[in-house]
Amino acid sequence: MPLFANPRNAAAGSVRQLDPRITAKRNLDIYIYMLGYAEGRPMPTTHWETLEYFKTLGFRINPANKRVKQIEEAEAYYQSWTEKRDSLPYEADGVVVKADVMEYHTRLGDVGREPRWAIAYKFPAIQGTTQLKEIGISVGRTGSLNPVALLEPIAIGGVTIERAALHNEDDMRRKDIREGDWVYIQRAGDVIPDVVGPILSKRTGNEKVFSLLDKIYNKEKGRPACPVCGGQVVRPEGEVMYYCSNAACPAQVQGRIEFFVSRGAMDIRGIGEKFIELLLKEGMVKDAADLYSLKDKRDQIVQLEKKGEKSADNIIKSIEKSKSANLPRVLNALGIRHVGEETANLLAGNFTDLEDLGNASREKLMTVPSIGPKIADSIIAFFREEENRKILEKLRTAGVWPRQELAQTGLPLSGQEFVITGTLKSFSRDAAQTRIKELGGTVKDNVTKNTRYLVIGEDPGENKLVRARALGTEQINEEKLLAILGQKN
Repeated sequence: MPLFANPRNAAAGSVRQLDPRITAKRNLDIYIYMLGYAEGRPMPTTHWETLEYFKTLGFRINPANKRVKQIEEAEAYYQSWTEKRDSLPYEADGVVVKADVMEYHTRLGDVGREPRWAIAYKFPAIQGTTQLKEIGISVGRTGSLNPVALLEPIAIGGVTIERAALHNEDDMRRKDIREGDWVYIQRAGDVIPDVVGPILSKRTGNEKVFSLLDKIYNKEKGRPACPVCGGQVVRPEGEVMYYCSNAACPAQVQGRIEFFVSRGAMDIRGIGEKFIELLLKEGMVKDAADLYSLKDKRDQIVQLEKKGEKSADNIIKSIEKSKSANLPRVLNALGIRHVGEETANLLAGNFTDLEDLGNASREKLMTVPSIGPKIADSIIAFFREEENRKILEKLRTAGVWPRQELAQTGLPLSGQEFVITGTLKSFSRDAAQTRIKELGGTVKDNVTKNTRYLVIGEDPGENKLVRARALGTEQINEEKLLAILGQKN
């Protein structure tokens, strides 16, 4: 079997195989670095103790791990591996430096998905040189017109690169990148192809300065036009990107469907870029909501890409499964401009469903933490667009309309957040959660700065206790909980 070109993608693809026998043949291996949760024993107080504990359990620990006391030692360690990274028996793109004391992890916390107690120092990217033959234009799901470098193929880090994003025209001018230039290419983070800049010494004088508006000028229309659909091109005030204003642009539709089915959105497996192209070409879908009509087109799916019946059934099953997605996922999947995963979670905590959000005023939207006028205006514009309203109605008809209850105001526990750890004697955890919610409170799985009470039952989780102590969260026993809920023991 020939070697895979990219270890990261090869490992991810192997784990996601539907047939576990294929995964078993891939000979994957792993180093363990973190312990998320433990019961029945105290949590280690330092990260290094955690790694040592893993050894006693038989897990593989990276032999290159090192414990240092000063930042200068960490810097020296990084420099040493920068020089000898090629000696590693696996690919690595940097060194991660972590705070050792576990209590610091709790106190420092996270920003979104990024921990404040750890930072990755990337190795310098592997570079190569090649010729930029032409600068093309791609149209993204938001309508953005993105310059793309079309390159003489070059192999970097085991991957052959023929295209690379150029971000925007202003960035190209700053770097003075021209069509016909010889350029330095690197894979940012050892993954994303990036044009670093031109090799000025190789210029012949035949290189051309790039102008996006000249590139997309349509003589028939007498104006710049979208290279895909011919739609009007606009550049919003204060922005560096140009956009196709036609929401029905095929490139935008394709991109929106690709995003809708992606793992961070509706997580619909088996539907990739090429398959979506075929669906659109055959008129089987016109937008993301039409995916939910494919259950009635099984035979067409089988014929579409000569897929087997089992493959078609798996696609339909995955589509149907996605109907149970929660409100944050659906909000993210809609692709509202400026609304990503974190913002979708914030909105879902303040609105019961898509209709509730769509009816919200600018002022009400801006009462949600981190929602400013830019995001509020984008949400309002999305729900006012006729095509978007049609898509939402199709989703509602298909049963993709998640609702969630908000914390009620005016009740005894309104605005109070509880976390329960361990076993309760008087009633089940589900019964306790139900009673808390009836009184207007909320129940979460993890202790955060918003947690009012940590309820401690028998055999509690040590990490929740540690986090509660670090945050100063009030800890109560079952008797105190019963008193709060107005019940006698």
